[in-house]
Amino acid sequence: MRALILGGAGAVCKEATRDLALTSDFEEIAVADANAAAVERLLGEIGDPRLRPLSFDANDYDGMLRLFPQYELVVNGLPFQFDLTVNRACVESGVNGLDLSSLDEQFGLHAIASEKQMIFVPGVGATPGVTNLMVARAAEQLDRLDTVEIAFAAFRSLAPAPGLLTTTLWEFDPEEEARQQAVYEDGAWHHSPPLSGGKHFQFHDLIGEQATYFVPHDEVYTLPRSFPSLRRVSVRGCFPPRVMELMSALLHTGILGLDTIQLDGREVSAMETIRALLWQNPVSKQNPVWAYGLVVEVTGERAGRQVLHRYRNHHPPQQEWGGESAYYKNVGLPLSIGAQMIARGEVRGHGVLPPERAFRVAPFFQALADRGITIEETVEELSPA
Repeated sequence: MRALILGGAGAVCKEATRDLALTSDFEEIAVADANAAAVERLLGEIGDPRLRPLSFDANDYDGMLRLFPQYELVVNGLPFQFDLTVNRACVESGVNGLDLSSLDEQFGLHAIASEKQMIFVPGVGATPGVTNLMVARAAEQLDRLDTVEIAFAAFRSLAPAPGLLTTTLWEFDPEEEARQQAVYEDGAWHHSPPLSGGKHFQFHDLIGEQATYFVPHDEVYTLPRSFPSLRRVSVRGCFPPRVMELMSALLHTGILGLDTIQLDGREVSAMETIRALLWQNPVSKQNPVWAYGLVVEVTGERAGRQVLHRYRNHHPPQQEWGGESAYYKNVGLPLSIGAQMIARGEVRGHGVLPPERAFRVAPFFQALADRGITIEETVEELSPA
């Protein structure tokens, strides 16, 4: 079987490429990226003859339609703005695939993908991805799910890569449309502005306790549909304290809310100007601790009593896991695991399915543990239902 990995030399996805080379039995793995030099460096470091460099233009849809049918699986590690395009090209080509995040529109392709007896799984990273499967694990043990609270702590620099800088700014953009549906409660999605819904969570020891805030994440869309009894679903997140301080200052001074600014007599995009300034600042690429923390709390009913299931991830420190890789592996390794499960036919159904409906929890969590990511589970009985 031949796999195509898009953005395979990027900051996040290179960890998926490394893991595919180390653990998969693909006959060929084409590493497609616009940065040919980065691909050459990565392939030289890995030294696996199954890896083949491939020049790729993510803006060429017709090129995708010509390229994708040459492979049995497409692994999309591109920035999230390409998710729908790649998903559509996979469905049109009839080629299985998966990606790191998701847009609600992707699930509109479900019927066509089902007719073609193919599978595409959006959102197979840390959050979404591992968090979805934590909820699925609770669902295996509960008679009914009531609420889900998800929290993440993305401990990385502000701008380790262009796509990740864009992601950070997107999560704090007060004009982002997705914030109109950032929290699910009582059958409807509700608006939440940046830095709202503050709540402290205790992450693993590398990160500790952090204040988190509502963000418009994919789990809020998929989980209520996968588990209709849910009354509430929320996702909160944070970055390292100094990143949070900077984003808070930009937000509270109104800078992130500006559409355009005047620069040397020209009208330019305010967000593009901020992005360029932050990208060119060396401090934006520095961070003392690289790690990824997840906490998921699920309440529900079992045998007539209210029960809380809490999940927390753990992973090796950056001293053992290669510095910055201590962050990136938490995202790239689930993508590789999901790709290999799809390749082996270890998925539940066809169509465009979220992780909680596509994958069985136990083998996925075991694959994470084999790579150094463990999931802690605690169960607390709250009260009679």
